[in-house]
Order: sequence, then structure tokens, then C-alpha cells
Amino acid sequence: MLVNEKQEMTMGLQAYNQILQSERLSRNTRLNRILQRVGRRVSVHAPVKHYKWEFKLIENKQMNAFCLPGGKVAFYTGIMPIAQNEASLAIVMGHEIAHAVARHGGQRMSHAMLTQFGMTALDATLLQKSRYRNSMMAALGLGVQVGHNLPFSRGNELEADTMGLAYAAKAGYDPREAANFWRRFSTVGQGSAPPAFLSTHPSGPQRIANIERLIPKVIGHYNSSAKYGLGEKL
Repeated sequence: MLVNEKQEMTMGLQAYNQILQSERLSRNTRLNRILQRVGRRVSVHAPVKHYKWEFKLIENKQMNAFCLPGGKVAFYTGIMPIAQNEASLAIVMGHEIAHAVARHGGQRMSHAMLTQFGMTALDATLLQKSRYRNSMMAALGLGVQVGHNLPFSRGNELEADTMGLAYAAKAGYDPREAANFWRRFSTVGQGSAPPAFLSTHPSGPQRIANIERLIPKVIGHYNSSAKYGLGEKL
């Protein structure tokens, strides 16, 4: 990890502000209310206390969501018809929050720096030089296409699924809905290009099989929570 957390959070905020300036926020009062509620319930179980959580709903047909370093979360309205209920939102919310908690964005930035400049060219002073900032910001996914341009390794995805499912279960949402959500999601792209969210992630069957293996490990969190089940329909 070549990027410290403060730098990572600063760049996350910059990317987030740029996205909000270039995108149109949804005015759907009901969906915004639900997203805020799910975000609050899930984020409180993330083991970080210094993140300033924000949850925005972007009016865009992309079937996508993301969480930038520091807790800046956005969902695109295109994912709502597939989610269908609060529990599915919580599953995606937990997954994206887990990426930020595990600092996968910082890992991507570090990897980009290593790839571009090589280990021998790096030392403690390089992070302060402006010419390295572009590479780091590109790896973070700065811009409107941030949801596309922030791909994570399969290992990162497995970690985010594991952590995020636990966050959702602790928040009181039925983790068994995760497999149903991914089944719905994986069928959307049949006969055409896959949804953007899946283009950088494991295939639907792989993810579903992994989720089903995780359910017995997190169901105890759900059973001991103040249960919301599937929550409100979207």
C-alpha cells in the first residue's frame, strides 16, 4: 500500500464531488428516503468511525453503485428495478461499503503506481509529486464512469461479499435475499452485453455459489438483529 488513508480519502472526496457536479441527482423522494435509511442502518456496522458517510441517488440508467474512500456512496436509479426491496439494497450497500473499509481503492491506486513507475522508481517522496496524482486518480476511477473504472480483483470481490453480507445481516436485512438479487441481476444481460456492474466482477453463477456458501456464516447476525426482513418494496 503506497497511498496513506488520508490521501485516499482526499482523492475519494474529489472524485465524488466531480461526479455529483456532472450527474443529475434523483428527485424521487421515496427512493431517496429508503436509500438513506438503508445506508444508515448498514454503515453503522462498518468498523470505521472516522468516515463521513453520504448516500446519493443518481438519475441514470446504469445498473450500478459505488462507494469511494471515506464513505461516499452513490446508487444509480438503473439498479432499483432489479433490487426490488430494501434487503437487496442493503446487500449492494454492504458490498460497496466493504470495498471502502478494506481500502481496495488504495490498493488499486498503489497497483497503478507500481505498474507505471516500477518499484525501483518509488520512494517516500514520490507521492507528493503532482505527476503521480493523475495515475492515482485514474486508478480510483475519477469521473462519471467511476462505477465502470474501479474494477477489483476476484480476491477483493470475495472479501467485499463476505464483509458486506455480514454488515447487511447485522443491520437486520435477510442475507438470503442476496442470492435472489444476484440471480435477477445476472439474467439482465442475457443475449446482450452484461450490465456494467458485472463487467468487472465474477460471473453471476460464481457469485451466487459463493453467496450461498456464505449464508450459514452470517445468518446468526441476522437472527440476533432487530429484523427488517426484506424491508420495504421499491
